[in-house]
Parts: sequence; C-alpha cells; structure tokens
Amino acid sequence: MAPETFFVQVGYQFYGGSGAGDARTGAYLPVIHALRDSLTVLHVQDYNSGPVMGLDNQYHTMGGPEFPIAMTDMLKAGFSVANTGQFFPGLRPDQIAIGLPAAVSAGNGYTSPSDVQTAVNCLVKGGGCGSYALRGGTSPALRGLMTWSINWDKYYGWEFQNSHEPFLNALP
Repeated sequence: MAPETFFVQVGYQFYGGSGAGDARTGAYLPVIHALRDSLTVLHVQDYNSGPVMGLDNQYHTMGGPEFPIAMTDMLKAGFSVANTGQFFPGLRPDQIAIGLPAAVSAGNGYTSPSDVQTAVNCLVKGGGCGSYALRGGTSPALRGLMTWSINWDKYYGWEFQNSHEPFLNALP
C-alpha cells in the first residue's frame, strides 16, 4: 500500500471528520489494521503533505530528516486514533518502507539524499535523530525506500537510485 499521510498518520490528530474536518482523514487505518497479517509493505508517501503531528505532539514538515523519522516511527510504535478510543497497533519493521519523491520536480517534500540517509540511520540504528526520540525503537529490518517518480530520477541522472542503493545495501 502507498497511501498519503492524510489517510494514515493524520488519523492521530483527526479521524473521520472529527472537528468538522474531512471525513476521509485516517481512512486507511482500518484497512491497514484488517490486512496487517498479510500486508507485505506499507510505504506512506512522505511528501505532498502539510505539517503532520507526530507522537511527540509536535508538527513535522516535509523536506528534512525529521518528517520521515516521525512519520515512520508512528507506523512502528502505533498510536491512538483521534476521538475513537481505539489504538492503531504498530506494524513490524519489515512491513514498513519510506515513500519519497525521487527529485525536486517529482513532488512537494523533496528530501536530499543526505537527509534521507540521516532519517534511515536514525530509524535503523537509533543515531542522528536530532531532537526526536523514537517511540517504536530502532528498526533494523526496515523495508527500505520507495519512489513513484522513477521518470524524474532518470531525468536527474539517477540521483535517488545511485545515492540510496549502495547506502541501503551497506546497512546491517
């Protein structure tokens, strides 16, 4: 699955139209939960998003390492679903990947290779997390990275692929 943050993590703060919001907010949560035993990979699109509240109750914005750190940690740790009394249990690390635009032209929220790798190092090894403290612990079995925008990666000389493939292959 590759939903947007609006349909997953935003359910932490708003769900199903709570607070006169959009009724689709968090709509993927029951689907993900129902399929969790057969789900192979969930890579929420950590781009084309507004600021999203993380488990630290701070808003995180796209474009730097903190956004994928906070959004991915929510998927691993799980979270209370706003105004429902329900808890979305976290997924296994091997079910989670990070969705990103491959290049600056591919979508809002482009994150430089060095910032992506900072985020992955934080999530996998627990280091370099900045001010964010992982609630779900480290995830050495994190599934990896995903991009829809392979055409833009080609246009930009395969920066996404060439930067991240050796980095990911070198992880424990």
